[in-house]
Amino acid sequence: MAPKKEKAPPPSSKPAKSGGGKQKKKKWSKGKQKEKVNNAVLFDQPTYDKLLSEVPKYKQITPSVLSERLRINGSLARRAIKDLMERGLIRMVSVHSSQQIYTRATNT
Repeated sequence: MAPKKEKAPPPSSKPAKSGGGKQKKKKWSKGKQKEKVNNAVLFDQPTYDKLLSEVPKYKQITPSVLSERLRINGSLARRAIKDLMERGLIRMVSVHSSQQIYTRATNT
């Protein structure tokens, strides 16, 4: 007997499969991650001088503003605000359980 020839399947009217289990899954992006900042936990002399000279001139003073501009952590920013309040350099505008707002002390 002669070897059998492989017969091609008859052409069908259905379109060819484009997906299926053999195809690789789509890789979803992991999202952008914010770079972790390394804020100071103690004042060094230049930062403390900047606190005493520049911060009382800010229009809005909050722990988050101090943390961002002076690169100090939040607990140190809250202590710095208490210190500036005792010296009379800033005054309180509003207090909430999660956010305290202060402004520069004016003569009035």
